[in-house]
Amino acid sequence: MLRLSVLIALLTINSYALTVVVAKDAFQFEEKVSIKKLRLVNVSRIKKACVPLTLQDIQNNEYTTTHYINRNSIICKKDVIKYRNEAVTFKFGSLEIEKKGKIIFENDQFIRIKKADGKIEKIYKDGRLK
Repeated sequence: MLRLSVLIALLTINSYALTVVVAKDAFQFEEKVSIKKLRLVNVSRIKKACVPLTLQDIQNNEYTTTHYINRNSIICKKDVIKYRNEAVTFKFGSLEIEKKGKIIFENDQFIRIKKADGKIEKIYKDGRLK
């Protein structure tokens, strides 16, 4: 009788497990989330504030991280945002330069870009930086 109850307990523990996505390696700030760095794990419970990201969500959309994510951490929906390409391309004749940031001002002589870290960079249209 004891063996039967232990067997039933072991089977029910696994049936109530949730399948979540866990990071194999650490993710840096604003790094693209790739399936190669993730794995599926069964857990018995998760934090109340965490809505786990599903594998289907990752396959359908591209995501970037909102903060540093440690190895073996559960990936929640609040930890990632949909990927947006915020790069600015400059064409100086046959030379093209792509920088990450947003254009905040442009005139005939120069362009001002606000980078992701908050710094403002001024690039002249003849190619010089300052």
